[in-house]
Amino acid sequence: MTSWSPDLLAGQVAVITGGASGLGRATALRLADAGAAGVVIADLESAPREGGEDTVSLLSQRGVAAEFVSCDVRSAGDMSRVIAAAEDLGGVGIAVPAAGVLRMENVLDVPEDDYAQMMDVNVKGTFLTAQAAARAMVDGGRSGAIVTISSVGGVLGSASMPTYNMSKGAVRMMTYSLAASLGPLGIRVNAVHPGVIETAMTTRDTDLAGEDASALPLRRMGTPDDVADAIVYLASPLASYVTGTSLFVDGGSHSTKPGRDFG
Repeated sequence: MTSWSPDLLAGQVAVITGGASGLGRATALRLADAGAAGVVIADLESAPREGGEDTVSLLSQRGVAAEFVSCDVRSAGDMSRVIAAAEDLGGVGIAVPAAGVLRMENVLDVPEDDYAQMMDVNVKGTFLTAQAAARAMVDGGRSGAIVTISSVGGVLGSASMPTYNMSKGAVRMMTYSLAASLGPLGIRVNAVHPGVIETAMTTRDTDLAGEDASALPLRRMGTPDDVADAIVYLASPLASYVTGTSLFVDGGSHSTKPGRDFG
């Protein structure tokens, strides 16, 4: 695991949706390791999986001002409350819309409600988070960084996760459009594209963790910290001339197995 300088993100305040578990939780802790001064953990409830309040406790132990805010990322009003909490901590400078849902399904059997939920959480939720954060950055006269979560599935088709991959493809294009719109205002927007990462979403909610790691060039599955480190880089001054790009954190799967049914 990379050891980040504790001064890399000194003074920065971050907002992370889906921060109570998985990639969001790992990102919160890695941002703290890199010197973030404040972190707002935003999630639907405090105790899915690892838990929002527990994540806040771990951040506080690292000397980081931290707060959990219960929210629905599909609500502009809720996202305004989340950003307001970050403003109280000093002003949002980093936003990571990591909240998402994943479902394996047959395209012929996808119910309308399931499709709507996938698009609402993964696409609308990402947009509303980015929009609210960008407004606060502009109003506060601050530059900033937004790091979205797309997926290998955002560039590859998949028979097993058609609506998920559609939503992540939309996040990828959203990232490019936001980068073009917000770059002149001093806000960088980039996307990470994870492959199959070992989280509760893949080990408990689906059977994706059953993928054969020997088929990957790096011969192992990814961890939440692998993705979190990529997010820290994109959010940091190390990436000050990087915007509108996609960073794949997938062990090489997208470039070496273009036909893979891989979300």
